[in-house]
Amino acid sequence: MPEALHPAAPLLAGALVVSVLPRRVGGAVALAAAATAVALVARLPVGAEARVTALGLELVWLRSDALARVFALAFALLGALGALYGLETAGRRLHVAGLAATAAALGIVLAGDWVTLYVAWEGLAVASFVLVLDGGARARAPALRYLLVHAAGGALLLGGIAWHRAAGGDALVTALPPTGPGALVLVACCVNAAVTPLHAWLTDAYPESSPTGTVLLSAFATKAAVYALARAFAGVEALVWAGVTMALYGVVFAVLENDIRRLLAYHIVSQVGYMVTGVGLGTPLGVHGAAAHAFAHILYKGLLLMGAGAVVHATGRRKLTELGGLARAMPATLALYMVGAFAISGAPLLNGFVSKSLVVAAAEALHRPVVVALLQLAAVGTFLHTGLKLPYFTFGGPDRGLAPAPLPRSMLVAMALAAALCALTGTFPALLYALLPAPPGWEPYTAAHVLEALELLAGTALGFALLKAKLGGEPTVTRDADRLYRAVARWVLRGPAAGAARLADLLEARAAALVSAPVAARPSRAPSPVGYALLAAVGGLGLVLLAAALGRG
Repeated sequence: MPEALHPAAPLLAGALVVSVLPRRVGGAVALAAAATAVALVARLPVGAEARVTALGLELVWLRSDALARVFALAFALLGALGALYGLETAGRRLHVAGLAATAAALGIVLAGDWVTLYVAWEGLAVASFVLVLDGGARARAPALRYLLVHAAGGALLLGGIAWHRAAGGDALVTALPPTGPGALVLVACCVNAAVTPLHAWLTDAYPESSPTGTVLLSAFATKAAVYALARAFAGVEALVWAGVTMALYGVVFAVLENDIRRLLAYHIVSQVGYMVTGVGLGTPLGVHGAAAHAFAHILYKGLLLMGAGAVVHATGRRKLTELGGLARAMPATLALYMVGAFAISGAPLLNGFVSKSLVVAAAEALHRPVVVALLQLAAVGTFLHTGLKLPYFTFGGPDRGLAPAPLPRSMLVAMALAAALCALTGTFPALLYALLPAPPGWEPYTAAHVLEALELLAGTALGFALLKAKLGGEPTVTRDADRLYRAVARWVLRGPAAGAARLADLLEARAAALVSAPVAARPSRAPSPVGYALLAAVGGLGLVLLAAALGRG
């Protein structure tokens, strides 16, 4: 039956076909495959389920319910918008990786059992690694660090699943206690959700991809992790404060950032913090608010990064201190970017106003005034940076004579469609509410709530007008927790991996001596970076499985 076809199927088939086609034809095929996935998700009925038995395991490779469909539809839409955005600029490798990443994200949220979820989880890590690599030579080191972090997270997830099943736990994706094997799964989800201080892989890697690659990366890993948290750990109090910390941490570091795409990457961390908070609150309003905010965020953050990517594509520059005066040359880009900026800032008539309100309302309903106040404080920082600082210093100010190149039409069309979806689901919130598992029972368009939002925006704008001279960015590199990741990566590269290489050389020499075959002298060489990463992943997996076995005993 058509409704039983997994929405990832046309994406995977498309990736195989695109891999052997010329770039232009491949881009069109990628767009067609992504559009087909959108149609399949839209037609996927609640309650659809498909199983298969493999290697003695019964795998529920498709399970559709209302919560899964919210995330699946957002992933499919962004995958299609990303394919359209990169239609005239992206290479074959990016289109293949983009289709694979979209398919893997759909596989995660539509998985009915833990093994299927894990396979899709690892598939997303590999596809995302390739997307980061698409940024060129500058992206290689961040891509390797991305792979190392996600290899460790994947090892934790597999270790938790193995321990859970060995202890007699359910094979299906259901709620877990945040202790024992559940603790490993929880930490793995927090890695992918970029929970502070485990977030620096995101702000390190995402800005280094190509413009289209960054748009696609922004959607999948963090929101798929939010979905897993909602499935398994709704109501865990620690997530409330982890989310609040993320919301504030992201906006604080955005103050310091000079790179326009890294500034927006910090706001991914911040906005995912709202979702994590909603999951931690645990009420239907909180969890459904997190899902609604994930849907809205995927659209408006994709739009924001499309705008920033258009600037990078047209000018070849990415620093606030190198940009300025682009409004006259790029008016359409500015207008469409501002739709995303007002959406993320919670302006009325746009989707962020609706979705963010649900999470805040859930905190208010539980009488959590400190949580409410801190989330509102984060909202001030969001508008300050994405709605004022970035557009002012990029599009306003003196003309620097940059002479931006014309944008491909597909870029502008993708941005216009994303902006239209932000406005449609914000002006008519019933469209967004209809996707949720249950009506939230919250009316965003009350006079008091609209006035509160407008006051926050106006007050922030006034503050920016007074302080803008100090907010223009400095030509420096922001130091964050990625310094720790870099140190760990260097230790892996220079320590165990190098030792393993020397051991391999020694064993090779011994084996050659046993058969009396001379071994030619050769200069010492380091293993490839991919070999390092695989070694780290295998070692981490072994440690986690050992811990699981000890815990079981």
